[in-house]
Amino acid sequence: MSFMNHALIVPLLACVLSSSSYCQDRIYRCGNEYTNVVPSAQNKTCKLLEGGNVTVVQGTRTAALAPVRTPAASAGQRVDAADQKARDADAVQILEAELRKAQERQLELQKEYSNGEPEKRADELRNAQKYLDRVAALKASLARNESDIAGIRRELGRASSISATK
Repeated sequence: MSFMNHALIVPLLACVLSSSSYCQDRIYRCGNEYTNVVPSAQNKTCKLLEGGNVTVVQGTRTAALAPVRTPAASAGQRVDAADQKARDADAVQILEAELRKAQERQLELQKEYSNGEPEKRADELRNAQKYLDRVAALKASLARNESDIAGIRRELGRASSISATK
């Protein structure tokens, strides 16, 4: 934090931690800053905090919060046509691999689902609700996987049409 923020936080903490007779009883929040100085609070669009004490905890920022920028994107340069074709080809290969995996998973789910009558497991022989729950979960998994397959096919269609126009 900057020196200015420390200058505001230290008196504020002292004010909050001491008895109310020693400090002002009005605290304003101005964005991420807190102040008890009325003129500076009125100059900004600050909100008066009512009730309770204010506790300010100093934190640290992580590197993950900073946006990641590629050199080409930050410089505003265009990607070479050959590089873009290679990227598009890689994207199509990845989508095709994902489609194959999803289709294999769909076949496994259909086999296990067995047209809505999967084999009962040992723990389901005594508990009919457990069996019904598993059948419902299998049905939902089939529907979700079918939706995934449709989405991958749409993306493949888009990727193919983009690479065909170039």
